[in-house]
Amino acid sequence: MANFLEMKQAKKAFNTEKEEIIQLPKIFDERGNLSFIEGKNHIPFAIERTYWIYDVPGGEIRGSHAFRQQEEFIVALSGSFDVVLHDGKEERKYQLNRSYRGVYVPRMTWRRMENFSTNSLCLVLSSTRFDENDYIWEFDRFIEELRNPQKPHTFNYPTLPPTDKEAFRRNRLADCRIFDLPKVHDPAGNLTAMNNCTDVPFEVKRVFYIYDIPSGTTRGAHAHREAYQFIVAASSSFDLTLDDGHETQVVHLDRPFRGLLVAPGVWCRLENFSSAAVCMVLASDIYRQEDYICDYNEFLTLKQCK
Repeated sequence: MANFLEMKQAKKAFNTEKEEIIQLPKIFDERGNLSFIEGKNHIPFAIERTYWIYDVPGGEIRGSHAFRQQEEFIVALSGSFDVVLHDGKEERKYQLNRSYRGVYVPRMTWRRMENFSTNSLCLVLSSTRFDENDYIWEFDRFIEELRNPQKPHTFNYPTLPPTDKEAFRRNRLADCRIFDLPKVHDPAGNLTAMNNCTDVPFEVKRVFYIYDIPSGTTRGAHAHREAYQFIVAASSSFDLTLDDGHETQVVHLDRPFRGLLVAPGVWCRLENFSSAAVCMVLASDIYRQEDYICDYNEFLTLKQCK
């Protein structure tokens, strides 16, 4: 856990008019490596929508459009693919094949993704929710709007009340729930998306994922004081053991369109990872060491179980 502080990147200045490759923290661990992305820290926007593309057949092309307002950050969680970007003057290609580096795509950039390898898993973080009116589907129209920009559109999204500081002690296993997210079937690869405050009851401030996980590994074994987490088996499968100080429950995750909401005040342990598993976690807070409880006896004391 101490490595988080060593690897946490300082907030940097971003050029939101230019695409760029962004290196992410990679925390080396013999139990599986971990990388994470915080909105407005590692990327230049707050995360409003998170989606992932999987089951992509060979030879397929995804995208071939531009967004009027939306910014994106694209990462290959497994496998590899190319992101091809056009700013109206020239085309550039970026190959993504590492979980700890991604490409930032500014608004009004034509983009497509191609050359997907077997078992590729593409993660996309977006600054806005899906809005059909934000898409530009024809390249000629894209060039025209670069010359004659439209008036910016205003997005208004639902918000949630502040975090309940006493929820930690009250929360039980019943406050942890399985959510089935939409699975958009597409011959060019399936897609699952999650919107803040709608599909899950929090705003995503941080996304992290564990990969290169050896068999027999156990991860987690801690609780959070305030942060909510939504955990997805983005690839393969694993088990989660939940403990609220009174009872325990084992949950098996093995679908990229299904996830488990873990409430603060619930001890969580991950284990029984299958081959090539990728555990993706969407969290309601940036990394704060003081939010973690890593000693089980301290957890029971705080839960008033001792």
